[in-house]
Amino acid sequence: MSEQDPLALDFVQFAEECGVLRFGEFKTKAGRMSPYFFNAGLFDDGAKLGRLAEFYAQRLLASGIAFDMIFGPAYKGIPLAAAVAVELARQGRNVPFAYNRKEAKDHGEGGTLVGAPLKGRVLIVDDVMSAGTATRESIAIIQAAGATPHAVLIALDRQEKATENGQDVAYSAVQYVRNQLGLQVCAIAKLEDLMHYLHQRGGETVGQEYQRVLAYRQRYGVDEG
Repeated sequence: MSEQDPLALDFVQFAEECGVLRFGEFKTKAGRMSPYFFNAGLFDDGAKLGRLAEFYAQRLLASGIAFDMIFGPAYKGIPLAAAVAVELARQGRNVPFAYNRKEAKDHGEGGTLVGAPLKGRVLIVDDVMSAGTATRESIAIIQAAGATPHAVLIALDRQEKATENGQDVAYSAVQYVRNQLGLQVCAIAKLEDLMHYLHQRGGETVGQEYQRVLAYRQRYGVDEG
């Protein structure tokens, strides 16, 4: 296994304590039976969202990724983008943010975009990346506004094969966005960090969870080389 990442391990522990990360048997969008489930919608109060934003901001600032503003894709990306913008401002980096509506508004200011005008290098903030669909939609929105989609910030990289037309492919959604769409992708934690967390916790029950996650990684994981 790779070297341990203290920030990622702290995040995995925090996610489990919040009930966002759960172990068991869960069916994914791709129809796979996953031994773990990550539901960012359960960061559902002010304290949890504030702590989550701290993790996002810390990872982002440490990455050195340059950006001019933040974009949150509807719907889960909206509170995430707002929270990260608030945390960055708290740390002395005040940047504008915007988000989209799923349905165009036909009154008031109209349109599908809310917030600051999209311009410059735009950072997309989301929870996880399953198929890259939300990212592709965000890229189209950003480009249509004349701005540059530059990078994506997510909470968890599942490091597993994406699916195309119901078939597994050799690359993950994150790798697709990096290699085919040309955007940098920054994640607070990866599946391998989750495995480090389980491994160091020890115990019979945890050992069983680790073995199930390991088997899943061996079957559906991507080559990070």
